[in-house]
Amino acid sequence: MMKSNLTAAGIALFLGAAIFAAAAHESEHFSAGEPGNPKKAARTVTVVMRDDDGKMQFAPDRVAVKKGEQIRFIIQNKGVLKHEFTLASVQDNNKHAELMKKYPDMEHDDPNAKSVDPGKTSEILWRFTKTGTFEFACLIPGHREAGMHGTITVK
Repeated sequence: MMKSNLTAAGIALFLGAAIFAAAAHESEHFSAGEPGNPKKAARTVTVVMRDDDGKMQFAPDRVAVKKGEQIRFIIQNKGVLKHEFTLASVQDNNKHAELMKKYPDMEHDDPNAKSVDPGKTSEILWRFTKTGTFEFACLIPGHREAGMHGTITVK
């Protein structure tokens, strides 16, 4: 009886955490624009994630975009660690980074965020509908702080 209660409690805790994490993503608004339309033309920007020489970085770490432009980000992880590419405002990335500290194993396959294993490539198609400065960052705890972030300027 005791074992089944512990198992039920463990399952309930796991499901509660999963529901919380899913709700956090579903309620997420897109501060940097909107998902792109695959039927429309896009400029391709390849972003390489690295973690060699004791540095974590994106290359390039700056991208200039025109308002209304659609970009196909090809995201290549050439490091030895798993990384993420999360596109949002700095404020939204700050909030999501705090959530990632609580759930560091959270996986992303969202319109504006992808988790990418070492040696793998992913893609985001994005249309920039707002002017301003936005950020792409790896929100795995410690990675952004180690320099893994970049800036997108939309004019």
